[in-house]
Amino acid sequence: MKKGSIKHNVAFLGTSLPRECGLATFSQDMMNEIERIQDFNKPRMIAVNNNKAYVYGNQVMGQIGQQNRSDYAKTAVELNQSNIELLVIQHEFGIYGGESGEYILELAEKLTIPFIVIFHTVLSEPSVLQLSIMKRLADLSFKAITMAQNKIQDLHEIYGIDRDKIEMYHHGVPVVAAESRTELKKRYGYSNRQILSTFGFLSPGKGIEYAIEAMSGVAAKHPDALYIIWGKTHPVVKQEVGEVYRQKLVDLVSRLGLEQHVAFVDRHLSQEEVVHSLVLSDIYMTPYLGKDQAVSGTLAFGIGYGRVIISTPYRYAVEMLADGRGLLADFRDAVSLQNHIVNVLDHPELKTEMENRTLALGSTMMWNEVAKSYAVLFREIIAQSYALKGSAV
Repeated sequence: MKKGSIKHNVAFLGTSLPRECGLATFSQDMMNEIERIQDFNKPRMIAVNNNKAYVYGNQVMGQIGQQNRSDYAKTAVELNQSNIELLVIQHEFGIYGGESGEYILELAEKLTIPFIVIFHTVLSEPSVLQLSIMKRLADLSFKAITMAQNKIQDLHEIYGIDRDKIEMYHHGVPVVAAESRTELKKRYGYSNRQILSTFGFLSPGKGIEYAIEAMSGVAAKHPDALYIIWGKTHPVVKQEVGEVYRQKLVDLVSRLGLEQHVAFVDRHLSQEEVVHSLVLSDIYMTPYLGKDQAVSGTLAFGIGYGRVIISTPYRYAVEMLADGRGLLADFRDAVSLQNHIVNVLDHPELKTEMENRTLALGSTMMWNEVAKSYAVLFREIIAQSYALKGSAV
């Protein structure tokens, strides 16, 4: 902290709202909570842009053109000369320029202010370049953050990152006031229905087709069951191949005659709508296909709001749904999903028990709690930084 000032100044680097991106939402949620903590000023943002024009709010203090290499070094110099005391780098390979996002190192290597890096993706089998980028970022940082316990070992053993550098914090979940499940079902027109749901950007790796197939058997035993798929197609997928995947799913619903049991909400949801979609759900599903997925923001949201969760056994789901907090179906197996769904709908007492167990963990994952942990870390790093600078004088 600069001498004489009272509050800390922290900045974030990554995508920024209104860009439709999970990292942008993550940053915004954390910044909103940090701002509420007494000894922090309103956090600022360095927005990384693709080739689209976004109208940002006043929290954005600077912008980087994703593929404009010189912007990275220029931004580092500007940060070094600013009153920012700590930078939070949100890391995902696809949002930075160069091969595997290597341009981020142009910034990290020129920073003289401290930074932490939050790794949103930790690949089990990275390329040589991917590994070297993450290792270099971690080496330069004060701390390297993962959001899954199962990835601490990978960061240390695969990426060669010093164990003392690694910290784990849960993926935060926003606190949004909501009515009861019964009241929300009534408001959204789903009274007297058993609601299953999935939300987030649609892409082929989500495995939604297996959940739709499962609904044939579910609907035969529970005619009141309705599976709602909330969200638009992922912008990158839509740009590359259009609505091929969504149309495949729509055609599957038609072929199976499930129009009364599967519904699509084809738009980007507001945060309030996301929470409402969860609260009104009896079961939340993530039938993803990738077994190595280390973190899922949508699964974290489902846990935060204490839903019964049925998922495929990717790494984050196995970790988070342990101890009776959910059910794991086999990958690419509609019958396995169907059996778990029917089991929950057949046994309301099992549903209540799982909801209570999930909520016990979920209550610790809300952003107002997670941000407090980050704030402790931020204070420690800023204090260490000033101590190091003082000893160097």
